[in-house]
Amino acid sequence: MSQTDPVMDSGPEVQTTGELGADALYQKCMLLARNMWWSWHYEVINLFRDLDPIRWRQLDHNPIALLHEFTPERLASRAAEMVLYSRINYAVRRLKEYMTTQTSFGVTHASILGAKPVAYFSAEFGLHESLPIYSGGLGVLSGDHIKSASGLGVPLVAVGLFYSQGYFRQHLDNNGWQKEEYQDTRVENTPLEPARTRDGKPLTIRIDTRDGKLFAKVWLVQVGRVPLYLLDSNVDGNRPEDRELTNRLYGGNERTRIRQELVLGVGGVRALRELGVDPGVYHLNEGHSAFVPLEVVRERMQDDGLAFDDALREVAHRTVFTTHTPVPAGHDRFSGGLVEEHLGPLRDQLGISYDQLMGLGRVEPQNQQETFCMTVVALKLSRRANAVSALHGQVTRRMWAHLWPWRVEEEIPIGHITNGVHVPTWLAWQMQQLYDRHFPPNWMQRMGEPDVWQNIYSVDPGELWETHNALKNLMLTFVRRRVSRQSRRRGESEDIVEAGRNILDPNALTIGFGRRFATYKRASMLLRDEERLLAMLNNKERPVQIIFAGKAHPADDPGKQLIQRIANTRRDPRFHNRIVFVEDYDVNVCRHLIQGVDVWLNNPRRPLEASGTSGQKTVLNGGLNLSILDGWWAEAYDGTNGFAIGRGTTHVSQEVTDQRDAESLYNVLEEEIVPMFYDRDVDGLPRRWIHRMMNSIATLGWRFSAHRMVTDYTRHCYVPAAGGVSCEMHLH
Repeated sequence: MSQTDPVMDSGPEVQTTGELGADALYQKCMLLARNMWWSWHYEVINLFRDLDPIRWRQLDHNPIALLHEFTPERLASRAAEMVLYSRINYAVRRLKEYMTTQTSFGVTHASILGAKPVAYFSAEFGLHESLPIYSGGLGVLSGDHIKSASGLGVPLVAVGLFYSQGYFRQHLDNNGWQKEEYQDTRVENTPLEPARTRDGKPLTIRIDTRDGKLFAKVWLVQVGRVPLYLLDSNVDGNRPEDRELTNRLYGGNERTRIRQELVLGVGGVRALRELGVDPGVYHLNEGHSAFVPLEVVRERMQDDGLAFDDALREVAHRTVFTTHTPVPAGHDRFSGGLVEEHLGPLRDQLGISYDQLMGLGRVEPQNQQETFCMTVVALKLSRRANAVSALHGQVTRRMWAHLWPWRVEEEIPIGHITNGVHVPTWLAWQMQQLYDRHFPPNWMQRMGEPDVWQNIYSVDPGELWETHNALKNLMLTFVRRRVSRQSRRRGESEDIVEAGRNILDPNALTIGFGRRFATYKRASMLLRDEERLLAMLNNKERPVQIIFAGKAHPADDPGKQLIQRIANTRRDPRFHNRIVFVEDYDVNVCRHLIQGVDVWLNNPRRPLEASGTSGQKTVLNGGLNLSILDGWWAEAYDGTNGFAIGRGTTHVSQEVTDQRDAESLYNVLEEEIVPMFYDRDVDGLPRRWIHRMMNSIATLGWRFSAHRMVTDYTRHCYVPAAGGVSCEMHLH
């Protein structure tokens, strides 16, 4: 696009509200809204918010939906009123510079990927609340991964599915029971555009199965420099049930799941081929995309005449697999009948038998009773596999050791790259301003360097505490608004609705808990000894309050029962509104909680938390972690940068483990956290607490960023897989 193009022009500010000026201004705003780059740049977020703060919040911070409510003339008038012209021009100029820069980590360290980029496959992507194609941690991790790949300039394209109804919206009824509501996403209010082939035609791909053909159209979402391609089965030519195939994330039965994964894996590879993308590396984020290498093997056999074994060997060398779950139920398994129905035509083209295909998905290939496991396929068809934390690496090697019975456990070829979070997405604007004042210039470009974060010690303790309290008050305002709205929706009295607007104490120690309500995450552990908990909550001098949020899978009744127990404490006068449950946990709720809580609680049953990233987001904003020594916290906690529950051991009896961990949780709260938080000096500052906040930021901010994570993947996986200089994966 040329410098004189009216959409990208960043020359003298246009002050006219005439027709040409208004149209050009509208195009500039829409240009910003159609690249998800805006979602991690506060100057652009604030620009959209200033157009109409109330509608901005009501529309889930969706800039395209907001702009659709403006005519060009009304937008120009509002821009003139709010003096937005120069800010809009500046934002457009910054986006253009970002998209065209020739200097980056990727250019310097991953040039081999320039002609043959990484193809990153994931079943979900959590980019922003306005594009609801994610359910939780896996999707947010995928979103953070491609945002950091964009920031680092690592050549990468991403592939996923477009879920027109996304994951469910959560509401609790009057009995505290979770209800699921699915809403159609209006494509015109998203940044989705039809992906087009090299000759400019909208792309639709076809997959043959034993019972007919499956079709999917392909959408494009631009995420900074990274194109994200989303496949959508709602197209002409599909049967009615197949048109609904990609409606919902993690919905339906096993047949729905395998068909979704067929579209993602086989369909995704075919889409890239039609788009003219020739990947040098295939990164499978979790087992959902394990069909990818099978389709790539078929391509190599068809294009280059290779035998199956030779093609498989070459493709496996170029394939990276990341596993995220140490819970056996989290690994997809399918019957032989489902596999043959959906992969039969592909198997024919691969020239292998039914038993050979099933053997690829079995730990014991000849065991006819064993089902087809997507994780096993991914491990067998990749030469670089990794877990997502050091402890998870140990657990995963033990879990899959029987795939390599001739090796000792320490030599199982599964390494680890610990997850990280995209700093610009999760760092509060107020904290970013504080860092900008005290960190080196352009510190965001050096966020993976430990020395940069040591500058937190130069911040005046009072300034850090004041910034934290400002964020805490913003969080409480958000929570009160949500709780009040929840009460109104349930038809409760005006007194209860009004009480919701004044709930929680800004001066009280505030603990946050936000995550999926799977039973192994033990959300109700704090309620195990109610009397002991009540003594802390209702202490007049040193009160404690807790904010919970999270969803249970629609089929998980035990998880729903945990939510119900916690949510219904609001009816118990003993708790005096000291426990609050915020409905419909999503990126937006998470952002508010992790930016404002004093303490972030995580108490899963060790070692079932693969990594966990919400606590890493809390670190960036000055909150302290209180966690079981599991996942990332097992390698992060040093005794001075947060708090630990337990000693990192488990008892052979699950009940004993739970009781022991609960006892440790109460002890840490009563003996360490509460006294330290309320120990104030003559200026009213909790000096020891603030110093621990600084220790947390200094020791963890650089280590658990997505930039560090993607840098590790690039050096240890992508470059060697593409044929560059090999580096050893972390094994210890």
